Amino acid sequence: MTTAYEAAEVAGAAATAPGADRRLWRRLRARPSAVVAAAVLAVLILASLAAPLLAAASGQDPDTYHDGLIDSASGGAPRGAFGGVSAEHWLGVEPGTGRDLFARLLYGARISLLVAAGATVVQILIGVSVGLAAALGGRWADQVLSRVTDVMVALPMLVLAIALTTVVPDSFPRPLLLILVMGLLGWGATSRVVRAQALTLRGLDFVAAARLGGSGRLRVARRELLPSLAAPVITYAAVLLPTNIVLEASLSFLGIGVKPPTPSWGQMLSTATTWFRADPMYVLLPTGLLFVTVLAFTVLGDAVRTALDPREASRLRVGRTGTGTGTGTGTRGTRKEKKTP
Repeated sequence: MTTAYEAAEVAGAAATAPGADRRLWRRLRARPSAVVAAAVLAVLILASLAAPLLAAASGQDPDTYHDGLIDSASGGAPRGAFGGVSAEHWLGVEPGTGRDLFARLLYGARISLLVAAGATVVQILIGVSVGLAAALGGRWADQVLSRVTDVMVALPMLVLAIALTTVVPDSFPRPLLLILVMGLLGWGATSRVVRAQALTLRGLDFVAAARLGGSGRLRVARRELLPSLAAPVITYAAVLLPTNIVLEASLSFLGIGVKPPTPSWGQMLSTATTWFRADPMYVLLPTGLLFVTVLAFTVLGDAVRTALDPREASRLRVGRTGTGTGTGTGTRGTRKEKKTP
């Protein structure tokens, strides 16, 4: 099995070798699952960015009420089949309000993806900084920062996020609040990963040569360690993104995330719990989009991890070659034995 030392050395070499970017894209393109996942994410991201244009093309917006499209006698369920799907409302309307569901899903994607990406950036920045400081600092700095990291990992993130989001005034921008809360509470695991990799890389020859050449700790971290840490950090960021998407949806589901009328997938799921019998489409659409997004990020993250580890591809090639060679050798050996008197 590959040790942590070998994995860090290989990841650093893969990230800093000439032409590494071209090899990375070539390996990703060779995996159909990665191509499909990237295509799905590209469509979702482009659709969220172009939400105003797409909503205008459908002739709707996410905040206009259509009282005539809901049945007050049934408690506000949409009129018509499949949640009120029609030529004007491509995915139906929202129960109780009649707002266009297609437009709200598009605008909800903007919030969910923006909050998840922003929180991931904050987590990576803090985690990398603390992890490098712990690995390159002295003994006491390592001990203090490691204990702080342990506390951050052990804290119940969801409970603290609920507490922090409830005490902040409503005038504070909610998406920014979610980004800060999730980012400031979720960097512990990233710090652990970076510290472990940095401690491994610190003993390699190229880092020792830089130190002997007179480079200080900051220069060693910037010029030697950060390029070599790119592979594990990118891989871990691909894991954090779907986690943060689910966390934002959970906070909005609990009613402490994005406030109405701003749409988000988690907020839509929160209100959909009372309509799953009368209007199943209102539950299935945001749930399906959330599932597809998280699955695509997970598949792409796994593909990036494999592409950044050249040993993974070499194992596959060696395995195929070894099997073919063994079979051929065995066959030739059998033929020789038959010819031998």
